[in-house]
Amino acid sequence: MLAVPRPGRLHRVVVAALLGGSAALVLAHTAYRAAEITLAGALLGLISEDGVEVAAHRQTVYFGLGTDAPLGLRMTPECTSAFLVVPLLVVGAVMVALRPRITRSVLLALAVAGGAVVLVNQARVLLMVGLVRLLGVADGYYWGHTLLGSLVSVFGGAAALVAFTWLATRR
Repeated sequence: MLAVPRPGRLHRVVVAALLGGSAALVLAHTAYRAAEITLAGALLGLISEDGVEVAAHRQTVYFGLGTDAPLGLRMTPECTSAFLVVPLLVVGAVMVALRPRITRSVLLALAVAGGAVVLVNQARVLLMVGLVRLLGVADGYYWGHTLLGSLVSVFGGAAALVAFTWLATRR
């Protein structure tokens, strides 16, 4: 028979798991970036008629293969969603530690907000690819990475934070 931990112990386990997850994302960010760029490559492969290749060990997706303008995008530590997910995990752990009765709400909020942050980052990568194809490498990358990509990240991250707060604290 599986023993169910007492509620007080369960909350401590959840807090430890959330904090451990945040530490793991920081320490294993290379593997996380590889997974993230692999997802971007899969999404790009679904919508692209050009060749797409993922070099996960380099955290790079190559697109436009077979065209006159192939390009590779590398997922750097600054561009990953991991460092937006980590604060959510830490805040979630603190919330569960301070108010154990909201554990379920916090876990749901983390799932929704964490998923949203990942999807927003994927949208940012796909936006860059689209702008590179539309405007060319120099202008497309500049606009996609510097301006529009940053706007997508800021607004998407803000929406994820609002969703997290609302879901975690509503009754």
